[in-house]
Amino acid sequence: MATLDQWPFARRGQIEGAFDAMAEPNRPLSPHILIYKQEITMVMSIVHRITGVGLYTGTAFLVWWLAAAAISDGAFAVAQGFFGHWFGKLILIGYTWALFHHLLGGLRHFVWDLGKGYGPERYTMAWATIGGSVVLTGIVWLFLI
Repeated sequence: MATLDQWPFARRGQIEGAFDAMAEPNRPLSPHILIYKQEITMVMSIVHRITGVGLYTGTAFLVWWLAAAAISDGAFAVAQGFFGHWFGKLILIGYTWALFHHLLGGLRHFVWDLGKGYGPERYTMAWATIGGSVVLTGIVWLFLI
């Protein structure tokens, strides 16, 4: 096995001092989220991730409801009682909104994958994602109530 001294590019002193330049305090810092001006596209990216987590959680509730329906009438009554309560309905409305928001955000990303929508229209598409998800959620819940 070769030792450090046998490597032609790794003479003693070169490796030890290689990282000294990075330790200097006057080095510029990498850009951080707090440095950037917060724009709607940045917020939509964060919300897209949050709705993804919300959809995962909401799907667990859906599985619970379906499993309760398959297990027994009593288990289904408990699940129905939960989702019939105002808090359960709030969860369902939030799940519906997250579903539409994530869907429309995914379509926005699909447009970007096609190489379109990188100009000023990206702000319009971001606001349309918000508005569209609220409107579609409202339409669904108007039919359900």
